[in-house]
Amino acid sequence: MTSSIKNKFNTQAIFSLLMLALLAWIIDGANRAFAEGKPAATAEKNVSLAPGDATVDKPEANSTPAYSIPTSNVRRIFQEAGPLMYAIALCSILVVAFFLERMVGLRRSRVIPRPFVKRFLKQLAAGELDREQALELCRENGSPVAQVFAGAVRKWGRPGVEVEQGVIDSGERATHGLRRYLRVFYGVATVGPLLGLMGTVLGMIGTFNTIAGPDGQGRAELAGGIAQALLNTAGGLAVAIPASILYVYFVSRVDRLIIDIDELGQQVANAISAEELTEREKKSAAPRARRAA
Repeated sequence: MTSSIKNKFNTQAIFSLLMLALLAWIIDGANRAFAEGKPAATAEKNVSLAPGDATVDKPEANSTPAYSIPTSNVRRIFQEAGPLMYAIALCSILVVAFFLERMVGLRRSRVIPRPFVKRFLKQLAAGELDREQALELCRENGSPVAQVFAGAVRKWGRPGVEVEQGVIDSGERATHGLRRYLRVFYGVATVGPLLGLMGTVLGMIGTFNTIAGPDGQGRAELAGGIAQALLNTAGGLAVAIPASILYVYFVSRVDRLIIDIDELGQQVANAISAEELTEREKKSAAPRARRAA
């Protein structure tokens, strides 16, 4: 993995640690707020000291309904998390869409079709193709490996260095096409935690306003702010983590394909270079000279 990719993921790690620290701070502050706002236990009162008349007043049951963060009800999740959850959901849709597109676009049979490669190299080695015929086959196939072959064929009959340069130039263009849309995964992996962080901050603001308000500490409002912070944090991480994994996976997959394409391109370059064609002419001319003698 290159140093630039490592730096990008170091930045993502810093953002993730920052979000976790803020999340821990929110939970700690909420626990303290609940502890401070909790009414003292009602003391037991003895009505009479007589053994038969002793009675104990029971503490009144808490009439405040229990609050829970939604985890399965999608509608409630979006209601509690706020508008930033819609942006996080859009990021998840982008990840799924481009994941399917790249899974189809980076299939080995699509990038390096084995029947075409095998037939093309066999015909070149046997001398059954000339420059125009080879170019036509590459245009008809249209795969990335065919584009690299075409770059080499355009240098047909030139020194090996020039043919290899043609392979390199066409390989760069093919690489650019293979890496198309991979930045979407990196962008979502970067923006997702930031959206979750923004939602966390908004939830913290709501929680603070509830605690500092003139009405005291409303438990439902306080829980709503904490729920907003937690849901946005979880949503951002839930989108960013798969996007990061997919980005690394597709980058490594493209690198493997590029290495295989380069090896095949070198075979084509060796078969059509001026040195190889001259050597082939000498080998074919020797039997004719012996028959003439």
